[in-house]
Parts: sequence; structure tokens; C-alpha cells
Amino acid sequence: MNVKRWVALLVAVAVLGIALMFNMFATIATADFGEVFEGAAVDEPYVEEIEETGTDGRIVVLELEGAIQDLGEDNPFAPVDYNHQQFLDMLDGAMEDQTVDGIVIEVDSPGGGLIESDEIHDKVTTAQEEFDKDVYISMGGMAASGGYYVAAPADYISAHPSTLTGSIGVVLSGGIGGLNFSELLEDLGIEDDTITTGPYKDILSPTREMEDDEEAMLQDMADEMLDEFVDVIVEGRDMPEDEVRDLADGSIYTGNQALDNGLIDGVGSLDDTLETMQENLGLSNPEVVRYQSEAGFASLLGGVVNEIRGDDVSDLVSVLQRESSPRLMYLYEQ
Repeated sequence: MNVKRWVALLVAVAVLGIALMFNMFATIATADFGEVFEGAAVDEPYVEEIEETGTDGRIVVLELEGAIQDLGEDNPFAPVDYNHQQFLDMLDGAMEDQTVDGIVIEVDSPGGGLIESDEIHDKVTTAQEEFDKDVYISMGGMAASGGYYVAAPADYISAHPSTLTGSIGVVLSGGIGGLNFSELLEDLGIEDDTITTGPYKDILSPTREMEDDEEAMLQDMADEMLDEFVDVIVEGRDMPEDEVRDLADGSIYTGNQALDNGLIDGVGSLDDTLETMQENLGLSNPEVVRYQSEAGFASLLGGVVNEIRGDDVSDLVSVLQRESSPRLMYLYEQ
């Protein structure tokens, strides 16, 4: 057996091993741990922590931190910084509480899934229109792409001068980060024998080159979702469509640049945002309450597992989950 065939055999074995590992991780990562540990979690999905006592009104602070993706509730192998369903529950609780005058959302996120971003956006508009709640956004280090999408309908948006925001656009990729291995596999003498029922069934496959008509088809899909993003900003920020489209080329902006471009209303910290809400709502001494995650048994187990296996394995699981299939994302990718 010549060297080329030995190399091809070793690559094939490696690919098989990676596939088996992926299946194992995917099985673990998608297991219904909520069912496994049913009854072990606490009754309440979150707790209220009073940050400032007061006697005139009530303001709730929520945290939206990390990639906006729904990886399943009570999954101990999911990233621990963001639980999508829990965040939606917190928003529901704040908007339905008649003692709450306003909601401030701290956003520190590069964006994420289209559906998840749109679900939060819809919750914000529901709080405003159906429950007459003012919703303010305080941007942290990053509020890009989907992180800006969820902020667009807010009554007031503030950012730190060094906040990275914008990145208005859509990313569509498949495989591992959109990489294509067709030429490498050809050089190694490895063939993909996948059988499909149509010419587009394996579109975005990393083992073959993309055809021109396929690229045009996918570009149309991405452009359609960009139109939705633009509409959200036009409506939420009351900006002319042509101005929004000029900004919707994927560029990122600092807080100061975003202010100049009309994407935000002010520059400042969370305290500044709370003070602005207090003044605008005419509250002299409001109570400020932060909704915090209340870790159940499964979540605590996840933290222990994360400590045992290390950050590298945790990151690997996250990557395998995110990169396993083609997807449209409102996501800032560095």
C-alpha cells in the first residue's frame, strides 16, 4: 500500500472517529435531563433580588448574556450563561406583574438564532403594547446582530461608549463553520458516496463544491431574513428604510458611533439607564429588582460536570451542537 493510500486510510479513520464522537456528544447534549431529574429542581424558575429599596414604583432588571440559542431547558451540557426558555419566563413574569412599572434588559450578546431573537423581540413588543410596560435596553460589552435585533423595539436604548453593536445582517453556513473540504478530500483520494433524492438535498455539504444556482438560492434566503431585520429596525427605531439599509452591511459600531447613526438613544451605564427610566416614568424612589436564575439540581449537576471535564470539552460540546447543521443566524462571527 503506497503512502497516499495510507494517508487516505488514516484520514478516513479519523473522520469515522469524529463522527462517532459527535454522535456520543450529541446524544448526551440533547438528553432530556429535565425528565431524568424530574422533581429535583426548585419550583420557581428564577428568584427576585432587591438591588435598591424604594417606595415609589418598581423596576425589574433582566440579564441577556451569551449567544441567543435555545439548547434545551435543564441540559447540564449546555452553556450555562444563557437559558432561552428561562429568559422568556422572566420576561413574562415582569410584564404580567402589575406592580412593575418598567423593565430594563442588560444585553451582552453577539446574537444567535433567528427564531430565538424574534421570540424575545415579540415578548418586548407584547410587554409594551398589551401590558403598557416601558422596556429599556442597557448594552454591555456587545449587543450585536441578534443582540441588536431584540433591542430595536425598546423605548430607550443605551450603550457604553466602547460597546460593540450593529452587525445588522444574516449569516448562513453549514458543516463546521461553513468550511468546504471537497478539494482536500479529492487530493487525499477520498470520495463521498452520499445518495440523495434530489440535486439540492445535500446543499451546503462540506464534501462537494457549491453550484452557482445553489449559491443564488441560499443568498435569496439570507436576503429575505435581512429584509425582516431591516423592517424590525425601521419600525422599532422609526428610521427611514434607506438609512437602515445603509447601516445593514454587517458593520459593527461603537456606542458613540451607534448614537451618531441613530441606532441608540444615549451613552451610559446601567445606572444611567435606570436613572433615565426613573425620570421618564416620574418615579421618585422606585424599588429595583433583578430577576436571577435559580439553579435546580440538573443545573447544579451541569456546573459540576463543567468543572470536571474542563472548559475545552464544554466548548467542544457547544461547537458540535451549533455547527452540526446549516442554519440562518443573526450572529456576529469574528
